[in-house]
Parts: sequence; C-alpha cells; structure tokens
Amino acid sequence: MNTVVTSKEDILKTSRKLIQKKGWSAINIRSVAAACGVSVGSIYNYFDSKAALVTATVESIWREIFHCPEDNLVFQDTQDCIAWIYGRMEYGSKQYPGFFTLHSLGFIPEDKCDGKRRMQETWQHILTGLSSVLKQDSKIRDGAFTEQFTIEKFADVLFSLMLSALLREDYDPAAVLEIVRRILY
Repeated sequence: MNTVVTSKEDILKTSRKLIQKKGWSAINIRSVAAACGVSVGSIYNYFDSKAALVTATVESIWREIFHCPEDNLVFQDTQDCIAWIYGRMEYGSKQYPGFFTLHSLGFIPEDKCDGKRRMQETWQHILTGLSSVLKQDSKIRDGAFTEQFTIEKFADVLFSLMLSALLREDYDPAAVLEIVRRILY
C-alpha cells in the first residue's frame, strides 16, 4: 500500500466522497485509507478512532453545506439570507441524502457527547449569523423588536423553523419569508 502522507482535509474530502457514493457505512479507517491511497497508520496520524473520523467528517459536511458565499450580500438582508439558507439545506440534502435526519449522533454511538457538542457549535454559529443579519438589516421597521421580543428570540424562532424544515425535507422558504415580511417589514 502507498504510504504517501496526505492532509487532514484530503482525508475529509475523500470521506465525503465515500459517503456520497456508498453511504455512511462506508466510513471507517480502512476504507478511507484505501480510498486515499495511504496506509491505515496515515489516517491514524490525524484521527485516533473511527468516531473521531466520522465526527470530523460530519463537521466538514456542515462546513461544506453552509460555507459563506463569496459575495456576502446575502448577509445584509434577512429575506435573502433565509432564501440562501434554504437553498443550502436543499443542496446538502441532495449531496448527502439522509444527512440532516440521521446526523452525527446516529453515526457515532460510542462518542455521542463529542458529536452533540460539535452539532451544537455548528447550530450556534448559524443562529449567531441569523442574529447578526437581523441586526444589520436596514429594511426592518423601527419598533419591530422589543425587550420581550428580541432579535435573538426571533432568530431562534427562525432557526427552529429551519430545523423543522430539514426534518420534513421541505426546502421552500416561502412560508418563513412571509412570516418575516409580516413581522419585521
């Protein structure tokens, strides 16, 4: 076997490709090493277990799906941002069937705490981004938010609607955009 050293990102990219072609069961140290053309030890240089490899792969899929667009304009308008997020959810569903419904906790039974922590970090990043967009959106009418109905609470509601859409595999943002228009504009 070729023992050429590979990078952590190459390993994760190969893992993502294996998932797309063969599903989640294809991810283990040996299969990823073979697909990368490296020794098993090379994979262990970066990941000390299958759980660590799968957890990192899940995290890399989240990053791929929700990577920032090059034109950052979608982050200046709440409606554009929501439409972008729903589009990315649809992309993720097509690229990685079942990813959103199975997610990392189902993939890593021996390391649920780390998988849950990483999932929550990713979700918090998205939630923080939504709050930031709401704060910057100059189209939102004055008085839309109050001490009781804060930007953060509304971002949480939007995020909950998005999670629900993920589980239903409903990638049409029309209803959420209508809620945003009625409440904020």
